[in-house]
Amino acid sequence: MSIPVTIGVADYIEYYGITPVTYERFLADPSLAVPFAEECRARLHDDLLIQKPGWNRGIPI
Repeated sequence: MSIPVTIGVADYIEYYGITPVTYERFLADPSLAVPFAEECRARLHDDLLIQKPGWNRGIPI
């Protein structure tokens, strides 16, 4: 899962690791991915970030 983020002068993508089972669920019903993406935007799944953000973490766009 990925979401776009900005720090004002540059945009980047935050990537979240999901399990194969979750991936298959999202493929079977993409609407299930929307609440998860919104939770990622709210930083509720930071434990799943593949690369941890630095001190100047952006905001979701």
